[in-house]
Amino acid sequence: MNIFVINSGSSSIKYRLYRMPEALLICSGLVERIGQDGSGITHKTFFGNQENVYSYRLDIADYEAGLEKINQLLTDPGFGAIESASDIPIVGHRVVHGGEKFSDPTRVTPAVKSDLKFLFQLAPLHNPPGYRCIEVAEKIFSEAVQVAVFDTAFHQTMPAKAYRFAIPNALYSEQNIRAYGFHGTSHKFVSEQAANYLKRQDLKLISIHLGNGCSITAVRNGQSVDTSMGFGPLSGLIMGTRSGDIDPTVIFYLVEQLGYTLAQVSDILNKQSGVFGLTGFSDTRDITRALEKGDPNAQLAYDLYCYRIKKYIGSYAAVLNGIDGIIFTGGVGENNKLVRAMVCANMSYLGLKLDPEKNNAPLSGISEIGSAESDVKILVIPTNEELEIARQCFELVKNSRN
Repeated sequence: MNIFVINSGSSSIKYRLYRMPEALLICSGLVERIGQDGSGITHKTFFGNQENVYSYRLDIADYEAGLEKINQLLTDPGFGAIESASDIPIVGHRVVHGGEKFSDPTRVTPAVKSDLKFLFQLAPLHNPPGYRCIEVAEKIFSEAVQVAVFDTAFHQTMPAKAYRFAIPNALYSEQNIRAYGFHGTSHKFVSEQAANYLKRQDLKLISIHLGNGCSITAVRNGQSVDTSMGFGPLSGLIMGTRSGDIDPTVIFYLVEQLGYTLAQVSDILNKQSGVFGLTGFSDTRDITRALEKGDPNAQLAYDLYCYRIKKYIGSYAAVLNGIDGIIFTGGVGENNKLVRAMVCANMSYLGLKLDPEKNNAPLSGISEIGSAESDVKILVIPTNEELEIARQCFELVKNSRN
């Protein structure tokens, strides 16, 4: 069964075509800078051990144009992966925010679409593009079942003491203001990979997703029990351009004493803060180069970034009453050995000890980087949100047929 996965961003579409249940990747691609100058598409096909790459720079005005171009490449007579759109029976969509209503992958119906539009207010930057891709996919892949998979769903197992805020009850009961958490698809995937690798399901794990967006999740027996992102994706760890946790009094001060508008404060905290605010760079590779040149701002950024992660590990160790393993994932978690080393330094009170040689060696697949003396498994696990979405779609459709 072919399952096509669409992962839409605020100005991009990532996509992958899998043959399930073998989890065989047939093709993948990325449409970038939708509606902007310099837009284009990179399309890859995989046949046997051969990878073919096609890259184009062309004007892509909107998501409909992007998906139309993707369909042309998928069905191209020369290098396409399928003959026609009818060869795809299931299309899976990553939807960032599912609110309290959606805790499982869900077949898209008119009623579900109405609920998704209501959720725009909770994720105004991310849910509208996802919704638009669903509408366009319904036209292009008209014979396929459309399935929504929610980034917040994995965190619906959190207890009230983890997701509620100490604010008037009516703001929760009437306005749905609570912690939802994000990156759930990634945290679910890597925690399941860890359980399979360690051949245990009764695990206390801390999953650390580090990319441009960063979050950390406490996982007990395969379920999320707490996570660092909250009502929106701003809170918790320090990120590429987002501040992470900040004293709310700073916001009042910026508005009431310094004259900033709320829109300006939102822009500062979401787009001008994080490691970018500290260094002028949002990419840790640039910050690492600055660090190697002795830049004190780069050193401070690394110190703050890793210190915040360590604080959350300590707090989640208390929530879980111990740790069996920690997982590094995401672009930074998988590739930045300095971050991993700084996070794991001076953590002997948790029985956590890094092996420098393993950490510095080239990594592939699931890698253990803890020393033989470490009581806690330290794992680096590449995330694969699109494969997780494909798996959830396959299980949903399979179970509905039984």
